[in-house]
Amino acid sequence: MMKEIYLAGGCFWGTEKYFSLIGGVQATEVGYANGNTPAPSYEEVCRSNTGHAETVKVVYDPNMVSLAALLEKYYDIIDPCSINRQGNDVGPQYRTGIYFTDEEDLATIQESIKALEKRLGKRTAIQVEKLFQYHPAEPYHQKYLDKNPGGYCHIGKDKFEKAGRKNRFEKKTKQELEKMLSPGQFQVTQQKGTEPPFQNEYYNQFEEGIYVDITTGEPLFVSSDKFESGCGWPSFSKPIDEKVIAKKADLSHGMIRSEVRSALGDAHLGHVFTDGPKDKGGLRYCINSASLRFIPKEEMERQGYGDWIHLLD
Repeated sequence: MMKEIYLAGGCFWGTEKYFSLIGGVQATEVGYANGNTPAPSYEEVCRSNTGHAETVKVVYDPNMVSLAALLEKYYDIIDPCSINRQGNDVGPQYRTGIYFTDEEDLATIQESIKALEKRLGKRTAIQVEKLFQYHPAEPYHQKYLDKNPGGYCHIGKDKFEKAGRKNRFEKKTKQELEKMLSPGQFQVTQQKGTEPPFQNEYYNQFEEGIYVDITTGEPLFVSSDKFESGCGWPSFSKPIDEKVIAKKADLSHGMIRSEVRSALGDAHLGHVFTDGPKDKGGLRYCINSASLRFIPKEEMERQGYGDWIHLLD
């Protein structure tokens, strides 16, 4: 299920472009938030004291990027202590603000602001409120910098490069994972748990698609390398790339096994054995369903995994 957060950070042209580049963000829209009128125009917001802030609606996949991570990126493009000013833009419509629709997000936002203020050693000027008023901006404002690459922006080029999709997969903290994962997923990935055979989500699924790390969203396995092993867990002949996994000796339970972990997320995935199909290399990557998220082939492009579709051919 997608989630949304509304972020005000100065001129919304650049803020929208910046968040559109972040992995896990599915859609962005610019608009006017938390003012006094229901459907203001740009001119009214600038000249008629409507109380609205130029704001970006960010729709994101919490399985790919957490709210806490998005807020850290937001802090990177604003002056969090400036009042009604960002860059060369001055006025209440350019104030900073975090506007939420899900009450459960408030604790994450407050915790994040508290950590930021501790780093800065002073209070911030970021407004935190539940969203009570939002109206999309005029069509010519939408994706403005895509249509006008040389247009004004208060955000430096280096920030856009940093936000680029090449860096979209990030390791999350244990605190973030506790909020993001189910108890079973957390127990498997963070505490080396093992789910029951034949009682897990993907053991008998062979639909075309990609399997990604549940903790980071990084691609790990594809359906074309999946096979029926009879063991009761998803089995793969190989990972997408040897670089996306790490192997460690596992001497638990009186056995000598090779544990498989995700290289970036350091999440426990399962084990690898040498009893796989000979014509596929002889290995069997026995992986817990709880450590994976499956994305069907027809959804890969929309969810940002189009670069891996060719692996299914």
